[in-house]
Amino acid sequence: MSHVSAEPELAPKTPKNAGLPENELKRGLNSRHLQMIAIGGAIGTGLFVASGGTIAQAGPGGALLAYILVGLMVFLLMQSLGEMSAKIPVAGSFQTYATRFVSPSFGFAVGWNYWFNWAITVAAELVAAGIIMDFWFPGVPGWVWAGAFLVLLTGVNALSSKAFGESEFWLSLIKVVAVILFLIAGVLMIFGILGDGHSGMSNWQNGEDVFHGGWVSIISVFMIAGFSFQGTELVGVAAGEAKNPRREVPRAIRSVFWRIMIFYVGAIFVIGCLIPFTDPSLLASGEADIAASPFTLVFERAGIAFAAALMNAVILTAILSAGNSGLYASTRMLYAMAHDGKAPKIFGRTNSRGVPMAALLATAAVGLFGFLSAIVGQGAAYSWLLNVSGLSGFIVWAGIAVSHYRFRRGFIAQGNKVSDLPYRASFFPIGPILAFTVLIVVIAGQNYEAILAGRGAEVLSSYIGIPIFLGLWLIHRFVRKSKVVPLLEMDLSGPKDLEESTV
Repeated sequence: MSHVSAEPELAPKTPKNAGLPENELKRGLNSRHLQMIAIGGAIGTGLFVASGGTIAQAGPGGALLAYILVGLMVFLLMQSLGEMSAKIPVAGSFQTYATRFVSPSFGFAVGWNYWFNWAITVAAELVAAGIIMDFWFPGVPGWVWAGAFLVLLTGVNALSSKAFGESEFWLSLIKVVAVILFLIAGVLMIFGILGDGHSGMSNWQNGEDVFHGGWVSIISVFMIAGFSFQGTELVGVAAGEAKNPRREVPRAIRSVFWRIMIFYVGAIFVIGCLIPFTDPSLLASGEADIAASPFTLVFERAGIAFAAALMNAVILTAILSAGNSGLYASTRMLYAMAHDGKAPKIFGRTNSRGVPMAALLATAAVGLFGFLSAIVGQGAAYSWLLNVSGLSGFIVWAGIAVSHYRFRRGFIAQGNKVSDLPYRASFFPIGPILAFTVLIVVIAGQNYEAILAGRGAEVLSSYIGIPIFLGLWLIHRFVRKSKVVPLLEMDLSGPKDLEESTV
């Protein structure tokens, strides 16, 4: 089955200025934007707040090992994404790759899955922002802040892709500076220069404590670490509006991963050195309690009096950054699906600034519904929405691995050479195969404890995302009668503006 995308911006050999302006995105993102978008997507409350809970659960060594293993899997995945997005940098990214290289039905399921994931994430971040603001303004209802931040983020995204990139650059920069300061303060405390003057290596002397709970605990933390790294794939979506994606995407892929690994692994090591895994504060750090954040605890023990207020501001920045990125990513995914015939055509229109306003407003409406449903007391319904979206990131990652494996085979089958690729994944085919295998284990093990205990309702709540994804895939396949795209019929063409300008 020949499969050439119906998107006008993907059709080759079309005059650059042909077509309606409202159908085109504008390439307003440069290298620094792409790098900070990827960093900002991965560094959030999972690092600043929930990281302490992983150490309490698996000990400092167990948590460190889990994050290193997940990091290596993400490294392989980012290589796969980098190879495809450097060659074909489009806003649809994973959805487009899944459609072209696997099947239209698989792309349909991946696209809607990813859109829903980030749309619900925006809602969750708005709820969290209201809770965080209570630190400074305890008398103001949380919904006031949630609504204000939704208007703010929607307004920024409505300006242009460059406005989004610039806002995300500065929001992410604040997080990066906070992590760097934390690592510096932590190292000085470990060597006894800051704080009470005691060395911080005593927590690593007892083997049973270092790997508390053994492999069972490490596997549990593995799941949490996976969620913490989600967002690194945002660079693939942003590639569709990068000024020079075939140069900037590889640069972002190469540098960002190692920075994130240093931040996460370094932070886990510092926390493990300075805070015993038995410290009760770590057990509370999974909640929205700024005082229990391991970052706050370390800064306080370093003698920084305003540590709680500082980390509250940083965490608010992280939340706004996640909401900002989520709104952007889901909007671009909905736009791309509209151009590919997988969503109503109205979502494929853009204004004179290259912003798909209908797609943006539709996504913002989901965010509005999400935080309102949480506020009016429909906690159970909201929790289910979050559970549905919880697996979505892992499912999309698995889709990236499958798409890359098929892409490389199709690229070679059509007479191309690997050396012709703007960016090459170093460990093909082992990379995508290993990443896919690990992801299947992670998806299956989301709540293995509930399965073993026979808690049916909890199992259904944890795994509801799987049947929804499979349902989207199979129903679309039944209705459209789509089949797997043959290797020789894969559409490997890039966006028309890049094909004409020649890199």
